[in-house]
Amino acid sequence: MRGYRCLLSSSILRWTLTLILLGSVFWLVDINALLARLSDLSPGWLALALLISVPQIMLSAWRWRLTARHMDMSLPLTTAIREYYLSTFLNQMLPGGVTGDLGRAWRHGTRNASHGAALRAVIIERASGQAALLLVALATLLIFTPLRHGLVERWSRLNLMLHDRTDIPYALVYLALMMMGLAGVWAFRHPPQWLSALRRDLRRGLWNRRLWLRQLASSLAIVLSYMLVFVCCARALGEPLPTTTLLALTPPVLMAMAIPISVAGWGIRESAAALIWMLAGLSAQQGVAISVTYGAIILLSSLPGAVVLLMGRHTSSRQVPG
Repeated sequence: MRGYRCLLSSSILRWTLTLILLGSVFWLVDINALLARLSDLSPGWLALALLISVPQIMLSAWRWRLTARHMDMSLPLTTAIREYYLSTFLNQMLPGGVTGDLGRAWRHGTRNASHGAALRAVIIERASGQAALLLVALATLLIFTPLRHGLVERWSRLNLMLHDRTDIPYALVYLALMMMGLAGVWAFRHPPQWLSALRRDLRRGLWNRRLWLRQLASSLAIVLSYMLVFVCCARALGEPLPTTTLLALTPPVLMAMAIPISVAGWGIRESAAALIWMLAGLSAQQGVAISVTYGAIILLSSLPGAVVLLMGRHTSSRQVPG
């Protein structure tokens, strides 16, 4: 009962935070102009975005299966695709953005009699995608000059503001960073049991000499598909920005969605888009409009997971003896 109350409180907190973030973003932009743009979307570009999401899910499921197989766990591709659609749908519906992944890890562990290994397979599979996204974000930051200059300028202003505050104990900040670094080194040298198991499975499922190239290639292809969906959303809105500019601005927005403090990234994604667009010298409203459209497309693309959920319930109900 206590755990249920904690879960309910966490869900309420995340829904509240999502609404606050969205309300703040919409308050900062011209909401009437934003709604007018969203009401005039191009169906063709939206259909293309939804079409791209199909191989995106299939490739993600294939990456999960690849990871699991190298950790000596069976996972048929059809099962992986079905479970991935279901987890994506649940991630869209439930707060935190990871509930669906935990569910597919649990069901996979039940089938293989190893919940710990199944959970580590999902963690490794998701980490592979986040690592590829980080690489792409850093590359685009180095290549796309306006965003890089905007970040440097904002950092310089922040640093100047901090230097003007004589009451800030810089020594304590540096000491805290050093202590965290030492704690990380100690944890690496003396890992607990769960961390030792994760390190072992990382070597088998990600850093394997025969595997890392396939992991990297599939993760980069998935990241590219996310970016192309974002470009399609911009084109559906009639945005005239060059495709290269849109591709450069997308990775930081996608990285913000990984922060598990809202529902399906809503609010966080729009806030990040507004900030990134402003840093690049563009209109914040433009970034928010594309981000809202992207969120809607991701939700629509996850709907096959709802069918999987309903079919699963129907099957379960038929298996109950009358």
